[in-house]
Amino acid sequence: MKKLLAVVTAGVLLASLGAACTKTDTNGGATSGSLKTIGVAIYKFEDTFVIGVRNSISDEAKGKVKVEIVDSQNAQPIQNDKVDQFISKKVNALAINPVDRTVAGILIDKAKAANIPVVFFNREPLPEDMKKWDKVYYVGAKAEESGTMSGQIIADYWKSHPEADRNHDGILQYAMIKGEPGHQDAETRTQYSIKAIEDAGIKVEKVAEDTAMWVRVKAQEKMAEFLSAKGDAIEAVLANNDDMALGAIDALKAAGYFKNNKFMPVVGVDATAPAVQALKDGTLVGTVLNNAKFQGMAILELANVLAEGEIPTKENTGYDIVDNQYVWISYKKVTKENINDVE
Repeated sequence: MKKLLAVVTAGVLLASLGAACTKTDTNGGATSGSLKTIGVAIYKFEDTFVIGVRNSISDEAKGKVKVEIVDSQNAQPIQNDKVDQFISKKVNALAINPVDRTVAGILIDKAKAANIPVVFFNREPLPEDMKKWDKVYYVGAKAEESGTMSGQIIADYWKSHPEADRNHDGILQYAMIKGEPGHQDAETRTQYSIKAIEDAGIKVEKVAEDTAMWVRVKAQEKMAEFLSAKGDAIEAVLANNDDMALGAIDALKAAGYFKNNKFMPVVGVDATAPAVQALKDGTLVGTVLNNAKFQGMAILELANVLAEGEIPTKENTGYDIVDNQYVWISYKKVTKENINDVE
């Protein structure tokens, strides 16, 4: 009887210990205390595309790893402090969407000193910084792809709609709304979108260009300024992302476009939900799918493998690791004709 009581008592103790080691993680589910922790620093929570990446990271983490996601409020000093806090907590891996990609080297030095591997995303560090350590990775998409595809969308529209050449000079007069100055996506998308139009055999003339910092309201203000200064001289609008494309559309609507056969072709990048709705409404000619879900999944998989002390490979992540450090997620052109592909 005493032996039986001892066995029962031991079982109860073990069960209690097991319960004590189970806790609720930041993803809202029960998780074992043995799960690794990944510290995720986002450059700005309000960014529409990055919201999609953040949600994907959280969804993919459930049951696999604990993630702590923080907002750097678009300020590099704040992000530096957040990274320092993660390091002091001894997280098992870092995932960083840098505010300023040129400062990534400093963050890499911090991570390397603490031997905490890091996955950068959305804003690609400089090549020389990526070479600082073999536990540094990057997940993103090649900006030249998105630029080329957005230019091709405008070129296709121009060729199939002769009325788009309002002054009948055979030259596409365009306005460009750029993202953050110096950001690799902004500069490359701008360059390659125009190159794609020219490669299609179309002559172009830039009549307006300015930055709207990826923000819809700023783009609306810039487009209103363009219309005030250039008016009907503008025949197409290219924006480096969907939020800015939608801001341009807001200004165009206020100026009487998209009714009574008055139309302006506008193209963006990201294929966000509001942009897809604009495609349905007929105010956006096209966008380019920057797959936030797939990027978030890749970020989480790489960070999880690194947190476990392993080297990421195709076999343990499911992704091709290019040059031992890069995972590239492909873009896709989206117009009204293939809108179902992103819904």
